[in-house]
Amino acid sequence: MSTGTTTGPTTDVTTDVTTGPAVDATTDATTGATSGATTGAAADDERLRRWRLVLGGGEADGTGRALTGTDAAMDGALTALYGRRNQGGDRTGRDRSAGLGASAPSVARWLGDIRTYFPSSVVQVMQRDAIDRLGLATLLLEPEMLEAVEADVHLVGTLLSLHKAMPETTRETARAVVRKVVDDLEKRLAARTRATLTGALDRSARISRPRHRDIDWDRTIRANLKNYLPEHRTVVPERLIGHGRASQAMRKEVVLCIDQSGSMAASVVYASVFGAVLASMRSIATRLVVFDTAVVDLTDRLDDPVDVLFGTQLGGGTDINRALAHCQSKITRPADTVVVLISDLYEGGIRDEMLKRVAAMKASGVQFVALLALSDEGAPAYDRDHAAALAALGAPAFACTPDLFPEIMAAALEKRPLPMPAA
Repeated sequence: MSTGTTTGPTTDVTTDVTTGPAVDATTDATTGATSGATTGAAADDERLRRWRLVLGGGEADGTGRALTGTDAAMDGALTALYGRRNQGGDRTGRDRSAGLGASAPSVARWLGDIRTYFPSSVVQVMQRDAIDRLGLATLLLEPEMLEAVEADVHLVGTLLSLHKAMPETTRETARAVVRKVVDDLEKRLAARTRATLTGALDRSARISRPRHRDIDWDRTIRANLKNYLPEHRTVVPERLIGHGRASQAMRKEVVLCIDQSGSMAASVVYASVFGAVLASMRSIATRLVVFDTAVVDLTDRLDDPVDVLFGTQLGGGTDINRALAHCQSKITRPADTVVVLISDLYEGGIRDEMLKRVAAMKASGVQFVALLALSDEGAPAYDRDHAAALAALGAPAFACTPDLFPEIMAAALEKRPLPMPAA
């Protein structure tokens, strides 16, 4: 069927949020056959209404349905963004729609409208689409625009790519937006990350004569099952197995090596937050390095992930080999070090040297983790040949969600197999 709009994510938008009273009317099971017929008609009407919002109106939608009130306002907000362009460049699909154009006042009104009619998750999708489809990124250089948008990880990525061009009047507002997102991420991720990694550090410190409170009873019992006394229904342990408690001294080193090419924006945001969390743990010495064709060590900013983020420069080329050379030069205790490379592996440097460097680090005892992405997005685009080459070296490359990252790090610290997500 030919439609009046380019639907994109609007299918999800309308089916998720345009439920009306007609749906509730169908739940009354006590009204008999007449009511049943009415209910069926109401359900059909609701279905038609949703299709009308998806298709966007015009002669080709085939519904013949007119929208009024809130539905008409929602439809206008959708059409302004997703309406089909005619040959003159205007958006069509509804006679009254002229699109958003590049007018700051109209964009500000539109941002207010979508926050009124749609839930936060949908608003974030529509904002991203507006930036990509309509070229509205430059309007984010205006403080009024930043105050109107719904802040999320993707918006932060856009701001970071623009921050070198921001006028002074906008920078504080931009920092406030980034701060809000970072604080929300820390609340979501910090406590669980610290708990998971503290447990991993404790378990990695095996001792032969543990104190009673430090005995690993599961491992001790399994190791002494041959000493089971049936008459007493007990095991007499010849050997106790336990783990020490993480001391206040630095016991592990973690190096986060982050590709700051434009496609890695969300990964840069999450990695900066995790870097700050790791740096707050006294038992882990954390280093954070970002790179494109140049390498920047941001370790001295790890007490504030917002400072880390504003120290990045999204975009540009990629030289993984140079970045790994810098990281390798900072390793002092290979057997106690985890290097996490976060990159899509599109290497602009010397490929063979990069692979030799990874092999050398692993041979020295370094735990090497390659993450193609650290984000909530789907399967990332990446260089499959380089990923296969790393896997052949015993360093499989895979994408990782933020919720899985603590388990990945715990496994690396304990030198056990990584809990890779299913393909």
